[in-house]
Amino acid sequence: MTSLCLFDLDHTLLPLDSDHAWGEFIIGLGWVDEAGFRRTNDDFYAHYQAGTLDIHAYIDFATAALRRYSAAECAAAQAQFMAQVIEPAITPQARELVRSHQAAGDRVALVTATNDFITAPIARAFGIDTLLAVQLEQNDDGRPNGRIRGIPTFRAGKTARVDEWLRELGCSWADFERISVYSDSMNDLPLLERATDPVATNPSPDLAQLARERGWRILELFK
Repeated sequence: MTSLCLFDLDHTLLPLDSDHAWGEFIIGLGWVDEAGFRRTNDDFYAHYQAGTLDIHAYIDFATAALRRYSAAECAAAQAQFMAQVIEPAITPQARELVRSHQAAGDRVALVTATNDFITAPIARAFGIDTLLAVQLEQNDDGRPNGRIRGIPTFRAGKTARVDEWLRELGCSWADFERISVYSDSMNDLPLLERATDPVATNPSPDLAQLARERGWRILELFK
């Protein structure tokens, strides 16, 4: 029977937060006011780390710059971000971890609270076909309108979106003898608790403590 493997992205497969890094990147492009944007972006990031993020308010804030530029300009910035920020941050050991599960025949998905504009090319860079990310609702011109389409992949929403995906495949969690979940964050506790093989990966201090208490594997992918 095929095993299931679910990867978080930020600080799990990447040694950075791609959402926050995108914010810093567009500051560098001059797309936003540096002081005001950074202060608000940092505040949202602190709420994410604390598990108190209003993800709908965050998406409205984070996509405001994308709404001011053409689709072509956004695509060019996305490619530049991948080349300058993301690709250099992808380590051989992270690529190998993903490949090892794929080589074993596992059904692999990337499940992230970062939006699909940022993460779709990252999933492709890792060779992961299934991406469950925050889906940006779009206007007729293809640009985001500041709202989320469907259930956001954040906290318990991650398990709900995996539920939907598995139903589309005609299966359920119970059809897998082994379920591996890799994450660094307590935000992913609902997902980790569905795993037969939960792996606290580069874990935050609170997740590391919980993993030790529960006997979960701890993986330090980045040194």
